[in-house]
Amino acid sequence: MPDNLHTSIVRDFRQTLLWPVQLMTDHLVPGAVDAPWETLNAIKDSPWVEIEDDFLHSAPHLSETRYQEFVTFMPFAQRFLYGEGKHGHAAGGYGESPLHIFSRQDIRAVRITLPEHATPLTLRVAHIELYFFFDIDVAMLALEVTASDLALNDAMEILYRLGRTYPNYWDDTGEGGHCAKRVEWLDQHDQVIAASDYEDKARYLAFVKENHVPCVSLHWSALMSPLVQHYSGQSGELRYREIEYQRMPLMAYLAFDDVSTLSRGDLIRLGLVCQPWHSDTLPFSEQFLQDFEQQHCYDRYWDEVRQDPWSTTRIMCTGQNFVVVGSHQHRVFSNDKNGIKRHYQNQYFLLFLIAHFQKAALLMLSDRMVQAISRLNMQSEDSVKSFRSNIRHVTAVFLRFTHRYWFENVSDQAVAKDLFALMLKQLDSVSLFEKTRRRIMDMAEYLEGEEIKRQADTVVRLTVVTILGLIGTMTSGLLGMNLIDLTQTSLLEKLAYFGIVFVPVSLLTFYTVIKSRRLSLFLDALSNESTGMRYKLSKLARVWSGQLEDR
Repeated sequence: MPDNLHTSIVRDFRQTLLWPVQLMTDHLVPGAVDAPWETLNAIKDSPWVEIEDDFLHSAPHLSETRYQEFVTFMPFAQRFLYGEGKHGHAAGGYGESPLHIFSRQDIRAVRITLPEHATPLTLRVAHIELYFFFDIDVAMLALEVTASDLALNDAMEILYRLGRTYPNYWDDTGEGGHCAKRVEWLDQHDQVIAASDYEDKARYLAFVKENHVPCVSLHWSALMSPLVQHYSGQSGELRYREIEYQRMPLMAYLAFDDVSTLSRGDLIRLGLVCQPWHSDTLPFSEQFLQDFEQQHCYDRYWDEVRQDPWSTTRIMCTGQNFVVVGSHQHRVFSNDKNGIKRHYQNQYFLLFLIAHFQKAALLMLSDRMVQAISRLNMQSEDSVKSFRSNIRHVTAVFLRFTHRYWFENVSDQAVAKDLFALMLKQLDSVSLFEKTRRRIMDMAEYLEGEEIKRQADTVVRLTVVTILGLIGTMTSGLLGMNLIDLTQTSLLEKLAYFGIVFVPVSLLTFYTVIKSRRLSLFLDALSNESTGMRYKLSKLARVWSGQLEDR
């Protein structure tokens, strides 16, 4: 790494990691709704404690910060995030929020050792939260770390390396590629609670060979505990597996003394979360980056000329990343009450959470369909029944997701509306939604077609049995009911005659049902006036032959 990198200082550094995972639950129980938050609450000695929302506190008034956050969103998004009040709940409305949020307070700092850095850096942990969603088997871990007076180069390295769940490769020194040299969770006494193991190549290779899924680093596994990775040997009632790429989606807030000292290369590296390099260079080719500002930058508060002091805030969104940079001295950027910094911690975070939750939920539903199809064996009746049950369940969950969680717009406030639209565009969520909807609807149509075909086949069989039974009914009617006078016989004799008739008629009926498909082909041929008697007789002969034609 060159020695002449940019020397700017980040006065206020914040990084928020968001890790979506798929919960592996028993979704095959008819009518059951999994409640992993109840399971987590019931686990003894769990570090996770469910948060009581400000809206449920006994305090007479809501905090002004939460009020500003609340009014940012449109009513349907408010009901998703906060639920309805006691009056709406009592009136049979939306009810409580489908969000269940847990927090843990035992981890107070993270110590990260970067490659080619002898001294580790310590970041404060602002909060660690775990989000569950009603009726959706997705959980999201949110971790925010902060630091002051951090060198820009170090800030770029932390952004690039902290949120890695496993290494992509190992370099010549044995360290995990793209990962920090070491990451440690610290308690309030600076004692290590858990540490990374990116350098343990044998563990990762063995896990992938055995389970065909990547292995999560030990420090992330410890952070999620008592939730355990699905394919690990650990025992646990709550199991998860990764659903996206190994680098977690992240948000970042960086405040500088003077943001104008950053070059275009610096800004692009921050926006794309690249490793630091010379400020007068670009991380990729000019042709590749020529429309970076148009595609990824929200410059409502940014002016290249900077004639006004407030026009020094740039917001960059590249799908996986949401990065805000600005000048620390300007109140519109760093105000803790109603500035960009407060919006980043509240409104922008919720926008980011909703957008990535929607994508994770759609990926989860797609994965469920793949599982159902991969297990389908058309030769096994039990497999076919299980397939139908799985697809019906996925279809029902998707419909509930569409009406409860799917929004293409969550706010009428200009900035929030624009940023959410940019997030959806960068994540390609609308296209993913349409593809998932079409696939699920195709499956539903397939099941409906199979059901109609099965019912039609049943009707054909019953029709054949009815036609053949009609012959005997009409014959007995024409011959009269007194061929055998049983009026003077005893009850025992009547029962004997009944049995003599009942047994062969029953056998004939069952035999007719067994041959009903072949008999239906014969009846079709018999009703076809354009065919000769020889053709009709051949169809009759095939009723007892081994050949069966498709209808």
